[in-house]
Amino acid sequence: MKPLETTPVSNKPLLIGLLLLPTLSPPLHAESWQELLGTAQKILTQPQLEEAATAALSQSEMATAMKEALASGVESAITTLGQPDGFLGNALVKIPMPPSLASVEQLARKSGQGHYADQFITSINRAAEKAVPEASAILGDAIRQMSVTDVEQIISGPDDAATRYFERVSRQSLQQKLLPIIKQETGTAGVTAAYKNLVDSAGGVLNSLGPLSSFASGVTKAVDLDHYVTDQSLDALFDYIAIEERQIRTNPAARSTELLKKVFGTVAAP
Repeated sequence: MKPLETTPVSNKPLLIGLLLLPTLSPPLHAESWQELLGTAQKILTQPQLEEAATAALSQSEMATAMKEALASGVESAITTLGQPDGFLGNALVKIPMPPSLASVEQLARKSGQGHYADQFITSINRAAEKAVPEASAILGDAIRQMSVTDVEQIISGPDDAATRYFERVSRQSLQQKLLPIIKQETGTAGVTAAYKNLVDSAGGVLNSLGPLSSFASGVTKAVDLDHYVTDQSLDALFDYIAIEERQIRTNPAARSTELLKKVFGTVAAP
């Protein structure tokens, strides 16, 4: 009798699911990515287990679960940075004095006018804190537009693969969105006044130097503060998203939706 023919089941959805599992539920003992891949290879040789897992979680569902986990990480980053002292009180992302004003800051501090430099740094960080929450909608769109292929590449990529994806597809849009907000906030946060006070304080020192004033020639010319603060804000945002992404990959906490509970339940099932 001719043996019954069976339709082979694709290994691809299961492999995606296995790679997504550490981003969706915390195992009792954390496995490295290498250990997880080894487990995947073993399970893929067991057709019955493969068929059951694939039936329980479709490729689309697993991609959606990954998007939800990434959305949670992005939301956490924006919430953290967008609160008072989210930039100013965080040494990892605090926006420093523009390099072109380093000499001005040095002169101000040497002359006992360092508080003007502090006021200026505070004002640009306050502007960033006000603007960053506006990035939420654009990054949300970037997540929703992820294809299954994008998700696969993120899973198999480095620890900041999702962050680099966000930066590639959304940085230009974020610049266009945040720049006018930064321009408005630099006014209300007192950046212009703080900048003028800082430059004036350094100018007083330069006047007393006489011939040595050429030391700081050109440092008091206009600086494009709005673009500087915008670029620094985005750099900080992506850096912080990268931190959140690493957390998602190793110790995710986004399991509040029914889909994530389904993924977690499949993992926990014997």
